[in-house]
Amino acid sequence: MIPLAKPYLTEDEAKAAHDVVLSNWVTQGPKVQEFEEKFAKYVGSKYAVALSNCTTALHLSMIVAGVGKGDEVICPSMSYIATANSILYTSATPVFAEVDHKTYNIDAKHAEQLITPKTKAILIVHQIGMPADIDAFTDLCKKYNLKLIEDAACAAGSSYKGEKIGSHSELVCFSFHPRKIITTGDGGMITTSNEEYYNKLKLLRQHGMSINDRVRHSSDKILFEEHVLVGYNYRMTDVQAAIGIKQLEKLDWIVQERRKIAMQYINALKDIDCIELPIEAQGFYTNYQSFSIYLKKNCNVSRNDLMQKLLDKGIATRRGIMNSHREKAYLDLGYKDYLPISEDAADNSIVIPLYVPMNADDINSIIKEFKELLL
Repeated sequence: MIPLAKPYLTEDEAKAAHDVVLSNWVTQGPKVQEFEEKFAKYVGSKYAVALSNCTTALHLSMIVAGVGKGDEVICPSMSYIATANSILYTSATPVFAEVDHKTYNIDAKHAEQLITPKTKAILIVHQIGMPADIDAFTDLCKKYNLKLIEDAACAAGSSYKGEKIGSHSELVCFSFHPRKIITTGDGGMITTSNEEYYNKLKLLRQHGMSINDRVRHSSDKILFEEHVLVGYNYRMTDVQAAIGIKQLEKLDWIVQERRKIAMQYINALKDIDCIELPIEAQGFYTNYQSFSIYLKKNCNVSRNDLMQKLLDKGIATRRGIMNSHREKAYLDLGYKDYLPISEDAADNSIVIPLYVPMNADDINSIIKEFKELLL
């Protein structure tokens, strides 16, 4: 079986985790701080705050941005459900916008049509690693005095107009789930250059505690913490952070290797008339966190049949990106949106294997099967 994805983990990560376990400091401590500092430097932000996962990162970003009950936040429906759920966690209302057919990223023109006096923020998603048009949404948020939050769960290592994702906005959220470009097993990060946000995020992730354990244990004076606001237990462990540090060292290389594989797919499949392949516009640099192929109406096989035929040949695939507004959780909340571009993309696209390292025979086998089934 050729899997859809695999994390790139080596003895480096195993040794890093081993060393932390033997250090007896396994929760949020010095390795978390080191990971934060190195990640912030990598993306070009002033600060980074490590968290338990990207969903908690999105939740805390909503809170520090001032999103709350009665507010609306515009976001794409075409994204993993955690994107919209993070808005509901604050008792605000997700308002679903259409996506661009070519990039699967939120459409700025449609988003603007959805702005009301209740709109507090826009949550953009860099879908499957392809950067959204950050400048368009920055201008939109300035025009209407809204907060901009980036769901960069899939976008570590991607760039927009020559700068890494994570440096453009005040709240950018990353994921280190095993299906992402780099992993800590699970985990998340918020990057920001807003000092007020940074200080509040650190409080919120650890029960509103005024002094964290690392500072208290390293002090030569008795310190007593206070709990200055109602916070959460959204900490990252030092074991995770130690793995993350080693992964970060390899990030640019991993992205380069993924892009080589993506180019092999594009060059080999570009002449198949019934499919559309990813498009990377000038100034946009994707990490190819996933490789999605859209099946046009003239395809001689349905998406689901294609997936089954590939599975029968030992090739794992996945359906296109979900639409949150069509999930039972949101239907039960009364959502009745009709988003034809998002729905069509979800129903007629397929994600194919892409990971590092990937055997050349496996790449050629996938290409061969696609040509046989679609030409």
